[in-house]
Amino acid sequence: MTNKSMKHRFINRTALSLAFFLTLLPGIALAQNDVYVPSAENLKSRQEFNDARFGVFLHWGIYSMLASGEWALNDNNLLFEDYKQLAGGFFPSQFDAREWVRQIKASGAGYICLTSRHHDGFSMWDTDRSDFDIMDATPFRRDIIAELAQACREEGIRLHLYYSHLDWGRPDYPLGRTGRRTGRPTGQENYDQYLAFMKGQLEELLTKYGPIGAIWFDGIWDHDIDRTPFDWRLREQYDLIHRLQPGCLVANNHHKAPYEGEDIQIFERDLPGENTAGYSAGQQVSNKLPLETCQTMNGMWGYKITDRNYKSPAQLIQLLVRTAGKGANLLLNIGPQPNGKLPAAAVTRLQQIGEWMKIYGPTVKGTQGGPVAPHAWGVTTSRDDKVYVHILNLEDTTLFLPLEKKIAKAVFFKDGSAVKFTKVPGGITLSLGELPAEPDTVIELTIK
Repeated sequence: MTNKSMKHRFINRTALSLAFFLTLLPGIALAQNDVYVPSAENLKSRQEFNDARFGVFLHWGIYSMLASGEWALNDNNLLFEDYKQLAGGFFPSQFDAREWVRQIKASGAGYICLTSRHHDGFSMWDTDRSDFDIMDATPFRRDIIAELAQACREEGIRLHLYYSHLDWGRPDYPLGRTGRRTGRPTGQENYDQYLAFMKGQLEELLTKYGPIGAIWFDGIWDHDIDRTPFDWRLREQYDLIHRLQPGCLVANNHHKAPYEGEDIQIFERDLPGENTAGYSAGQQVSNKLPLETCQTMNGMWGYKITDRNYKSPAQLIQLLVRTAGKGANLLLNIGPQPNGKLPAAAVTRLQQIGEWMKIYGPTVKGTQGGPVAPHAWGVTTSRDDKVYVHILNLEDTTLFLPLEKKIAKAVFFKDGSAVKFTKVPGGITLSLGELPAEPDTVIELTIK
């Protein structure tokens, strides 16, 4: 791989020893551990992010051409020199950034997160730091991020950018647990050089494309910093981001408690506080940061032609509601096709979520987790003097809510018709009768 403008930095043995020592300290993963104080712009961005409650994730790159997911290079033990030839045939002739953004915005989503660079190292923008990018390595020669950023600005929707910390092709990346059979040259690992490359790319993303809502990191689990001494020097990267764009949020999908400098806590394939997917063992939920759950619409993140295991619209709506009931955002993933189109099944589901959001959006967007903890029957959300009771799975005609506050009235949110309620010891009981066959029946309570 040819680097166009790589700067080499060297540090002395004393500094290396200090960095090594710091990585061994319990709970310390950064060489810099000073307390991060978010700016006013950052706090405003956090609130706007929190209010959105729904975003769409897009895993797209040259791996879509193999139609077997974004880990195709690693999982199939492909040689990187062979894999990168895919770029020579990548020509997504039907890609239309405005069409993507309009389809996603109509679903009620408040932001889009695109993979700017995944673990295969291919960059979806016109980077000066590598030739392995959309402009230099493909016949398409259109800057995907530039077009998407422009479309997002026009439609008033935020753009977030996924960025991989690991790279299966670059010889200077310190080899971790994955990408070990891609045929990389040995003996060229140099984290100083690789870090300079990443910081250069981050600077490009944050200076060439207008306001970016968040940088969404992934991959430091490739070196388990709790077991293997390795200092990613995350704080250097986080401080760079906050300096270039104070309102840009930092998120990192490391499956651990947040580190200093991060603005969002991520939960992969799970709701906050749960660990059904196995990625969140021991990950305590922050009470200070916005929360985000990322989940796939079907089974895979990147496009897989055989993956028709799409969740139903009802399942997706209930997932969105349960996430909001936890006080978190749902980042719902779609894997675009190699021709540049979103899969038809995904577009249909976006439309159906959008129809639901036209009615019920106010019961999730701009809300926080409600006063009643999530139950098997559903969740609650709240805003000001309103509590929204989301009934997702109830086989009874009554529902007890352990609410201490006095209720002024209760109505069905959809049509405003009254719901009878009775004050009982420890709370109230709603008399609901037979509920309609909907994915979510919402009762609006007004607090006195």
